[in-house]
Amino acid sequence: MKIILYRDVPNLGEEGDVKDVAPGYARNFLIPKKIAVPYGKATKMELLQKRRAINRRKAERATDAASLKTRIEAMEMEIMAAAGEQGRLFGSVTSTAVVDYLLSHGINIERKKIELPDGGIRNIGIHNVKIKIYGEQLAELRVNVAPAGAKQPKKGSSGSEAEASLDAKTVEHSEVKVEDAEESKPNEANEEN
Repeated sequence: MKIILYRDVPNLGEEGDVKDVAPGYARNFLIPKKIAVPYGKATKMELLQKRRAINRRKAERATDAASLKTRIEAMEMEIMAAAGEQGRLFGSVTSTAVVDYLLSHGINIERKKIELPDGGIRNIGIHNVKIKIYGEQLAELRVNVAPAGAKQPKKGSSGSEAEASLDAKTVEHSEVKVEDAEESKPNEANEEN
């Protein structure tokens, strides 16, 4: 069945694209959710009228994607992980770790758009992770995996992002415990009076 997409649909197409899909997919999902309309004379004319606005939005997305690509490629993710003597990690660096790193820098990327080498990073060293930005645009993020306990020589940092977040969580937990202890002291004093 031929349809016109009104919104971007992953793995199908972008707004304004004319696509052939299974009739059931169109009738049961795309059309009821107003994601697409059946292709016909009236909808074709409507699409021609909206084409200029659609192309403008696509150009804006491509420009935003180019600036995001530049921003991501300027970064280097540093992470400390437990490793054996041959440099093999006891676990692996997954796409979730990359998403968390990007979120900490204000970049929201879906996990499924991240392509790790061999499905996950399992060795120490520098690895390039490909990230799908928009359309066919890919950005490469450098991931520096160092063994836990080793010093990071780059940028004068004393540890990785993961260690920094662990330290922050430890501080938060210790502050909570201190606050809880302080709150309990006045209550005990009031009970004695």
